[in-house]
Amino acid sequence: MKPSSKFVIWFVPLAFAIYILINKFYFAELYHFLMNYTEAVLAYFMAYLLVGLPLFVTVIILFGRQSFEALGMSRSLLKGFGLALLFTLPMFIGYAVVFDFNQNLDWRQIMLGAVFAGFFEEMYFRAFFFGLLFRYTRLGFIPSVLLGAIIFGSLHLYQSNDIGVMTGIFITTILGAGFFAWLYTEWKFNFWFIAWLHTMMNLSWMLFEAGDNALGGIWSNVFRVMAIALAIFITIRYKSMHGSKWVINRNTLISKT
Repeated sequence: MKPSSKFVIWFVPLAFAIYILINKFYFAELYHFLMNYTEAVLAYFMAYLLVGLPLFVTVIILFGRQSFEALGMSRSLLKGFGLALLFTLPMFIGYAVVFDFNQNLDWRQIMLGAVFAGFFEEMYFRAFFFGLLFRYTRLGFIPSVLLGAIIFGSLHLYQSNDIGVMTGIFITTILGAGFFAWLYTEWKFNFWFIAWLHTMMNLSWMLFEAGDNALGGIWSNVFRVMAIALAIFITIRYKSMHGSKWVINRNTLISKT
């Protein structure tokens, strides 16, 4: 049984605000505390899970046994992985040609910077905050995605102290948040797809030292734009060939009646 729109529209932002505060003020302390009892990668994973408890509790209260479906986690993991790999091929191939392989990269950095970042950010920002608001309330795409995108962008500002670079990072991550939300919606809310896509984009960036921050340089962005263009092209072709209706259209941009 689906919860009423008014419950979702009140409790989802409230839980998300609590998560943001816990993450900002207690993630580091929690991580270092857990380091006393386990190794770094597991401590980081557990800290990510624990700061997200308000979100997990909220989705269980609202959706009960349908929680996995509400978060898009009941969709095909294999299909999600295949799509993500296909869409990121321009980045992996292009970076391999243009940049040097990062020989100092180890599996711990990959887990923390690619896998955990990709999966948890997509679960919390896209599947929970954007996804629940867009799917289960009358809010349209733009209001559902905007606040989360701004927060998502602001969380990446630590990567530079230069105002120009910070502005570029902010704009890039906001646009990226909108792009991921669009793909998540049009590919039937498959969480595994966007989680793998985010992870692989991060991984390609790390494997070949494409940039020191989310903004990157000219060539890193050339191949990133190619990957985005490929994702958009295939999405349009797939929906056209199968006669699928667009979930995001002029009638769902602002509000759904």
